[in-house]
Amino acid sequence: MSLIFDPACRRCPRLATFLDDVREQHPDYHAAPVAPFGSDAPRLLIVGLAPGMHGANRTGRPFTGDYAGILLYQTLHKFGYASAAEATAADDGLQLQNVRITNAVKCLPPQNKPVGAEINECNAFLASEIEALPRPLVLLALGGIAHRAVIRSQGLKQKSFPFGHGAEHELEPGLVLVDSYHCSRYNTQTRRLTTAMFESVFETIDGLIAGRK
Repeated sequence: MSLIFDPACRRCPRLATFLDDVREQHPDYHAAPVAPFGSDAPRLLIVGLAPGMHGANRTGRPFTGDYAGILLYQTLHKFGYASAAEATAADDGLQLQNVRITNAVKCLPPQNKPVGAEINECNAFLASEIEALPRPLVLLALGGIAHRAVIRSQGLKQKSFPFGHGAEHELEPGLVLVDSYHCSRYNTQTRRLTTAMFESVFETIDGLIAGRK
């Protein structure tokens, strides 16, 4: 088993039992821990919250086949990270370049809400993944939970790195965290997160990767 990902993980009893139930109700769903997707040597690592019921939990690929992936993959395509602007299935041929997508929690949580113990239990996988990736590396946290998971994975104090849309945090030389509101249906429909706001975050990321910042 790789410390970065365990496809048979059952560390969290509530999540494991829930996935068992989902698998019975939807035998054609992935209904298992969802592996990271993308480059093995990225310049950008995107950290989401957890798989969605009818998105990543169904398709087996992060942000694929659900509403939250619409803005994400459109933006990745516009900025040259994705070969297409839409992600519909794990076998749709979509390829990522210089970017990798992972989640703070690798298993579908009931009501899309993991509890603190589950976020903490899964943190070792995130920590190992970040540690294994080459530097320099930019991390993009989608939402406050992902942000806090990244800070925890690095053994840093939360109060020293407050979450804020568009905020930049140097965690160590060669490792920078950028925050964004999550590209969820709620956030985009209420315009808490607009396309322009999200693209502005990627402009910041492009500047960091190019060494302009």
